[in-house]
Amino acid sequence: MSVPNPDYTLYLVTGPFDPKAADLYFQKVEEALRGGVTLLQLREKTTSSRTMFDVACKLKALADRYHVPLIINDRVDIALAAGADGVHVGQEDLPADKARQLVGSEKIVGVSASTVAEAIRAEKDGADYIGAGSLFPTRSKSDATRVSADVLHAIRQAVGLPIVGIGGIDRSTLNQIDPNDIDGVAVISAIWSQDDTLNAARALRDQWNHVGR
Repeated sequence: MSVPNPDYTLYLVTGPFDPKAADLYFQKVEEALRGGVTLLQLREKTTSSRTMFDVACKLKALADRYHVPLIINDRVDIALAAGADGVHVGQEDLPADKARQLVGSEKIVGVSASTVAEAIRAEKDGADYIGAGSLFPTRSKSDATRVSADVLHAIRQAVGLPIVGIGGIDRSTLNQIDPNDIDGVAVISAIWSQDDTLNAARALRDQWNHVGR
């Protein structure tokens, strides 16, 4: 990996990019980075490839200032073109082994998994971490498969990769997760939807440091 031993503690997945509010978008990201985000993912499902590339380049420069890796959701081409630190793929995206072939051994490859079998397959395919979920109901993906505490624990036992809890995680649900089963949490709304993203990130980071370590 280009980033040795990434810190998965607090993984921010960006909300939708609105060109009319670009300054606010990048301001929110920078405040979250200042607040303690340790990993940043660009997730765009509707914007054009050109816009996504431009956003990725700006996020890469911003994340580099805070020494935080930038991951691109799904789009391996954008990740490579923008010089991002890695890519995250879901079960319906490009297979993890193909993503690994394309990005090489120096980039981070993350894979979403909701079952033990998916997690084991991801590890065999060369993933660096597992995004396990959805642990709770989430507005960002209404059809997401729920992962119970028992399944999360089984995934932890089955693979030797870092595990990031995903899906519906906020300050109220974080305490419901066994910290021994995850290495960090990925969030969108818990930071992105808050008026003060700096303190939202800081509060989550402090809470994880208290319950998780």
